[in-house]
Amino acid sequence: MISYEENMELMRVGPGTLMGELMRRYWMPIAATAELEDNPIKQMRLMGEDLVLYRAKNGNHGLVDLHCPHRRADLSYGIQDELGLRCNYHGWLYDHTGACLEQPFEEVAYPDAKFKDRIKIKAYPVVDKAGMLWAYMGPGEAPLVPDYDRFHDKGYKQVVFTEIPCNWFQCQENSIDPVHVEWLHGRWSRALGIGRGPEPQAHIKVGFDEFEHGIVYRRVSEGTDEDHEMWTVGRVCLWPNALYVGHFEWRVPIDDENTLSVAWFNVPVPGEAPFEQERIHYWSSPLTDENTGRWIDTHVMNQDFIAWVGQGALADRTQEHLGGSDQGIIMMRRRMLEEARVVADGGEPKCVYRDPEANQMLYLPRQGRAREDQGLPPQFRNPDPTKAPRNVHLAKQPQWILDEMDSIWQERLAAAPDYKPVEQTIE
Repeated sequence: MISYEENMELMRVGPGTLMGELMRRYWMPIAATAELEDNPIKQMRLMGEDLVLYRAKNGNHGLVDLHCPHRRADLSYGIQDELGLRCNYHGWLYDHTGACLEQPFEEVAYPDAKFKDRIKIKAYPVVDKAGMLWAYMGPGEAPLVPDYDRFHDKGYKQVVFTEIPCNWFQCQENSIDPVHVEWLHGRWSRALGIGRGPEPQAHIKVGFDEFEHGIVYRRVSEGTDEDHEMWTVGRVCLWPNALYVGHFEWRVPIDDENTLSVAWFNVPVPGEAPFEQERIHYWSSPLTDENTGRWIDTHVMNQDFIAWVGQGALADRTQEHLGGSDQGIIMMRRRMLEEARVVADGGEPKCVYRDPEANQMLYLPRQGRAREDQGLPPQFRNPDPTKAPRNVHLAKQPQWILDEMDSIWQERLAAAPDYKPVEQTIE
C-alpha cells in the first residue's frame, strides 16, 4: 500500500514539489500550432502557474507570466506585436525570452535611465513540432523535443483537447492498465448497447517491460497466445505522461486537480501517392452531453475520463487494494518517484533527449505496423470504406473536418481503385 506522503508526492506539480520538478524537465504539448494562428493570445494554466501563450507577428511563440511586471496587468488582454506581446495598460513590450523591449513613457521621459534593461518577465521556451506547440518549464538549457517516428508518417493529422477535472497521475496510470480495456471499453460498452466488434475476451496473462522510451504492457487474452501482437508488440506507456497506441494521448498537468488531455491522431490516407497536409487542424472534445448534462460514454477516451474523474480530483491511493493486473501501475509509481529523486539530487532523469543525431525518428512499437512495412493497407474500423474513418476515441468530431477527410478519401480512392482497407476492431 502506498503511503499518504508518497501519494501526495506523485500528484503535486507546483514549482518546488518533487513531481513538479521532475515534470518540468520534459517538453509538454500545450496547444495546436493552428490555434495560435487563429487567435494569437491564449491564457493558460500549466503545472500550477498562470501564463500567457502568444504568437508574435514575426512568427515567434512565447510563454510568459500572466501578469505584467509593471503593475500586474493581465497580459492575456495584451496586444500582439511584431516582436512579442505588449501590455495593454501602459504599453510595455516583452519578447519570447522575457526581455522587456520597450517602455514607451519611460523611454521618452527618462531616456538615459535604461529602466527596461532591468525588467524581465518570467518566460519559458516554446517549440513548434508536429502541429503542436511545446513548452519547457524547467531550469537550464532546454533538451530536444522528442522526434517520434509517427510524427513523420503520411496521413491526416489532427489534435484534440479536453480539460479533465482530476489529477494528471490517475490519468497516466490508465496508460499501464491492460485489463481495463476488456471491461471499460469492451464489456461496459456492450452493457451500454454500443459494443462494437467481437465479444471481449478475458485476459489470462499480462506483462510489463521497461524500455528506453517508457514501459510496454503486454497481454494474452482467451483465443490468443504469446505469438499475437498484443504480447509480442504490446502498447506503450510513454514516459513521462502519455499513452502511445499509434496515436498519442498526453496528460498535461494544469494544476493538482486538473489535466489537459492532448490527443494527436494520424489517420493513414488511401493510396500510395504523396500527401502533404497544409494545416493540422485542432478541436475540443466535450466531457458532457449538452442535452442531458451526463458524461459522454460513447467513445473510448470519454469512457476513460469517466473512470479517472470517478476516483476523485485527487485519488486516495491509501485506500486501494491492488491485484495482479496492477503490476504495471506499481512499477510506474516506483519509477516516477525514483526519477523524481534523481532530479531532487541534482541529476538528469530518463528520457531527456539532447543529442540531435540520436533524436531522429525515434522508434516506438505499435501493433499493425508490420502490415504497413509490407506495403499493405492499414487496418482500421470503418463501416463505410468510401469515407474516412470516424474518430472512435473522442466525441463530437467536427463535421467540417469529416467533410474535408471524406473529400480527400474519395479523391484518393478514385485514383487508387485497388486499395482495400481492412476493417479491424480496436482492442
